Amino acid sequence: MTQTSTLSTPQVTPSQPLLEVRDLKVQFDVQRGTVRALDGVSFQIQPGTTLGLIGESGSGKSVTARAIMRLLAKNARIVSGDILFKQPSQDPNQATNQDAVNIIKLDPNGKHIRTLRGGNIAMIFQEPMSSLTPVYSAGVHINESLQIHTNAKRTVGAQLEWAIKHTQKLSNSEARRIAINLLDRVGIPRAAQSIDSYPHQLSGGQRQRVMIAVALSCNPSLLIADEPTTALDVTTQSQINSLIKDIQQEYNMAVLYITHDLGVIAEVAQDVAVMYLGRIVETGQVDDIFYAPKHPYTQALLESIPRLGKVRGERLSTIKGMVPDPFSVPSGCPFHDRCPQMMPGLCDVTVPSLKHVTANQQAACLLYEDSDDVTLSSHQVDMTHTTSESQLSGSQVSGSQVSGSQVSGSQPDESHV
Repeated sequence: MTQTSTLSTPQVTPSQPLLEVRDLKVQFDVQRGTVRALDGVSFQIQPGTTLGLIGESGSGKSVTARAIMRLLAKNARIVSGDILFKQPSQDPNQATNQDAVNIIKLDPNGKHIRTLRGGNIAMIFQEPMSSLTPVYSAGVHINESLQIHTNAKRTVGAQLEWAIKHTQKLSNSEARRIAINLLDRVGIPRAAQSIDSYPHQLSGGQRQRVMIAVALSCNPSLLIADEPTTALDVTTQSQINSLIKDIQQEYNMAVLYITHDLGVIAEVAQDVAVMYLGRIVETGQVDDIFYAPKHPYTQALLESIPRLGKVRGERLSTIKGMVPDPFSVPSGCPFHDRCPQMMPGLCDVTVPSLKHVTANQQAACLLYEDSDDVTLSSHQVDMTHTTSESQLSGSQVSGSQVSGSQVSGSQPDESHV
């Protein structure tokens, strides 16, 4: 398999998270008032692991990604919180227990964040049709990232490699060679010719592949994949996901994978965070989330997945109502007006906090507020049994079993707030 670039793998202390988001709050100032897009989001990503971020459109997934990259719109404000990134060391002789960089405190247009963005932290954007500059060819997009962030090939001992890396940038010919290899690796046909193609000369799927090649060009420590396979057919989706997993294993890369497709999450993620209306409502390991969901919203998402073997003509389960208008967020638990287990006088008054309900799961639900030992209600026991037997019995949840299963929702995407 062709190598993506010539850099060695950055090293991070395994016991410490590569990325830690703490109580992140983001607001948008618009004519109608203030939109609280993120309201206290917290999560961690360990080196070499994949965190799947799921939720309906309007939950705040893309805003979370753009906040990490410091690419929010001009009318957005980061009200509070921290985004701590453990910037890896490229020096093989340097200790790796460096202090984490608080991305919130960096100038969004400064040199430091521009070094991180595209180099240590890369992003596959959701809309390849508008993310590529129409007057630049595919090769120019990749070469620009390579020449800014990547250093020359290291061919001798560690000390000389370190010296070369800091004194010489890639030449145009070397960048072009790597760009052709990248395009070939992500499945662009006739990569040597396609490198000079402009976006309007490429199909939607090919544009998405170019975006993926740009993101992977510098072997980032953290890859944020915001719906990376949206414009691709099912076969190509599988190929791209396999490519990301291969590169992740090769370079110990962490991935924040944002998608509506629960089947994909079951295949690629080790941990899952469920978002609803700007909040994390449940987190846990992927098997725990799919086999024993705790939050009623997570349960409802899994119940809405079409299952093989169901009685023909039986209606699919749906989540009643819609994601509330961001200007009319309900009091108390934001999901209470759609929740089948809503407790009047409690859920519509009290905002639940995210707390441990098992050793590996956290949920923001008042069902668990008053008990250290989690006691499932009859509905939850039935839901857990149904999920384990009818959805997961006989095989693991996979992309082929849940292919095309999307998190329902009719709200506009949060990136258009």
